[in-house]
Amino acid sequence: MLPLALKLTGKDVLVIGAGRIGTGKAQLLVDAGARVTMIASEVLAQLPSGLANFEQREYLDGDVRGYALVVSATGDPAANDRIVNEARRENVWLNVVDDPERSDFYFTAVHRAGEVVVSVSTEGASPALAQEVRSMIAAYLPQNLADVAHQLRSERAAHHANGTSTEGVDWRPRIRELLERTETPV
Repeated sequence: MLPLALKLTGKDVLVIGAGRIGTGKAQLLVDAGARVTMIASEVLAQLPSGLANFEQREYLDGDVRGYALVVSATGDPAANDRIVNEARRENVWLNVVDDPERSDFYFTAVHRAGEVVVSVSTEGASPALAQEVRSMIAAYLPQNLADVAHQLRSERAAHHANGTSTEGVDWRPRIRELLERTETPV
């Protein structure tokens, strides 16, 4: 596994299934800026706000074509088999909810502080463990991380505006200085 942060803004993503888990994954993807289409035969939870499209119907062969990512949250093993086979044929990144062996990517447990994102994965072994570890880490992070990231973005932009690269800058002393402005919670 290689942890990556995906920039999903404007990417077409498909979520199949509209239960609690499917709608939750869809909302995460919408919040990340993806253009999310959902397909589900039944709506079992409130649909996320900001969906690009919703179709109340069964999954059909050909549905995954053209999407950057697909999430299968059907709860139907036969439908998941068809979706997995099609995603492989179409070379589409697929997450099969609660089936890490057939997934190309996993959702991580995330803590956000402005532009700072801490992400924990167990490679699908235990989402509950990932959430617990995320909470443990978050409890020890400085409360001013969002402000520090914003300040450092501004300082990097000033370097670039002056025509200088930030590649060789040792940012650690400046980061420590900014982080010391707020104590780490205990």
